[in-house]
Amino acid sequence: MSPEHKSQVFLTGSSDRDAAVRSLFEHAGSDDLSGKSVALKANFNSADAFPASTHPDTLRAIVTLLKEAGAREMILAERSGMGDTRDNLEKLGIVALAKQLGFEVVVLDDEPAERWAHVEPGGTHWSRGFYLSREVLEADVVVQTCCLKTHGYGGHFTMSLKNSVGLVAKKVPGDDYDYMHELHGSPSQRLMIAEINAAYSVDFVIMDAAKAFVDGGPDKGTEVEPGLMLAAKDRVALDAVGVAILREFGASSLKEKPVFELDQIRRAAELGVGTGSASAVELAPLDEHTRATADRIRAVLALE
Repeated sequence: MSPEHKSQVFLTGSSDRDAAVRSLFEHAGSDDLSGKSVALKANFNSADAFPASTHPDTLRAIVTLLKEAGAREMILAERSGMGDTRDNLEKLGIVALAKQLGFEVVVLDDEPAERWAHVEPGGTHWSRGFYLSREVLEADVVVQTCCLKTHGYGGHFTMSLKNSVGLVAKKVPGDDYDYMHELHGSPSQRLMIAEINAAYSVDFVIMDAAKAFVDGGPDKGTEVEPGLMLAAKDRVALDAVGVAILREFGASSLKEKPVFELDQIRRAAELGVGTGSASAVELAPLDEHTRATADRIRAVLALE
């Protein structure tokens, strides 16, 4: 019998975001970005500041690093669930940052029908399937950055898996059906979130856990300061570690089941999005400060 494949999750301190992103990318990022197109997905669901939304300094560090690594073009694709997407991006300074750093912002609400790919409903809990942005299907490399939060509207938690909802159309031009109404009104919401992730690949995810919400969310909640930045190629492993961190900081809503039995994680693992067990998650602290933290996270993950 072959040894169990390990999914590495790297963690470091967050006091210097630029240094943290560089260290994480060195260990978990793509090997060669020369001449490649990169699709970026951040967390801009509303106009609320970090940890509700991606911190501008985190996005700046990621984009700067990708440019230095030789990326030919970078496109940030986003659809907000709260408020107007373009307005949110303006208020948070992301449109100005894009002009300064030279990356493109694609507001998915404005995309024509041909820029959406239909994912068939077979094998999912989506009655009609769903439409996924072609930006993440056509790019050479997909990089995601997420926050660390509970979710008070049925998602349970919102990290890298839930972040993918912002790549799905609410409505497609020429079709009045509201896919987000179906998602948020369904008792299978968390399973449907996981199913989105099976439709596209991610090369590298950074989770900004300098601060987090341990209740409420995604826009407002009780704030804590884990003081961490994390990265992985495996979205399931990264979210599992994120859940363990939230549990350690008192997120009572996430303590009802073992981490890998939570709906988003279990379903995503079933679909092959990532690893399926806590024993397959390998925590890799990158500094002395996070070694003790990694031990505590391992202990939470082990409670199966």
